[in-house]
Amino acid sequence: MSADLWAGYLSGAASIIIGNPLDVLKVRLQASSSSSSSSSSPSTTTTTTNPRIITTPRNLLLGTAAPILTYGALNALLFVSYNRSESYLNSLFPSPSNPGQQGGKGSNLTTTFLAGCISGLATFLVSCPTEIIKVRSQTSSTSSWNVTTQILRQNGVKGLYQAGGVTVLRDSIGYGFYFWGYELSSGWYNSVFGTPTEETTGRALLCGGVAGVLTWASIFPLDVVKTRMQTGDTAGEQQGLLGSGGKGKGAWQMGREIYAREGIKPFFRGLGVCSLRAFVVNAAQFAVYEGAMARLTGRDKRVGVLQEGFAG
Repeated sequence: MSADLWAGYLSGAASIIIGNPLDVLKVRLQASSSSSSSSSSPSTTTTTTNPRIITTPRNLLLGTAAPILTYGALNALLFVSYNRSESYLNSLFPSPSNPGQQGGKGSNLTTTFLAGCISGLATFLVSCPTEIIKVRSQTSSTSSWNVTTQILRQNGVKGLYQAGGVTVLRDSIGYGFYFWGYELSSGWYNSVFGTPTEETTGRALLCGGVAGVLTWASIFPLDVVKTRMQTGDTAGEQQGLLGSGGKGKGAWQMGREIYAREGIKPFFRGLGVCSLRAFVVNAAQFAVYEGAMARLTGRDKRVGVLQEGFAG
């Protein structure tokens, strides 16, 4: 268990460092606005971030501290909750292909999706603070520590959960599609190349990459709204998922305003960069995880990219 935890932590940290340059570009593309009028309001100045202002190697590593420090805890929450949820759901709803038996891991795509959604909900307490610190650091060229202290000073702990409603919705749907997509593509891979006797690197990388792209394609508009909410009005807590009026804007209101101002394109701005990053990050995670497990356990334990999830 400790070997899995440390290997997951190390691979997650390595993947964030490797993938962060593309993540910085993705976030800045999402936060940027084509509407010049948005720059006239002090409360929305951060939404006019120029994605081209990436001038130094330091800027490419902005926002890495928060994910590196919290990814071990997030990984533990994610996979403990996923494995237990899937096991419980499969005991209630056996695989249609084996109606007389309880479903095993990945044997029922419906329960795989539901278990992924549950695991996404379980990560909320860690993922939301990590996301807002990372996003603000990447768009403001400020260290994660300075961002954290500023949020706590202005809004307290509740400030770390700004845009919490859309974040938990994104994570729940996203992890549902990730685990579902991985198992679905694994089934296709096995039908073409045959079921391997052990987990192979090629299978894990290919299926993990497909699952990653599928995941981000399914939640990218939500991620755009989340980014705009977390980098926009920082004066007060957001109202929630559907709130309107008052201090903050709800996700629904923010989405409507983005569409009215800029059309449909902003909801998919940066998706290409994000898809490329998904493949790169998944490859890095698998290589580091396998190497770390070999060192920590003294044997070669092959596991798929499914063990690492998708990086936000």
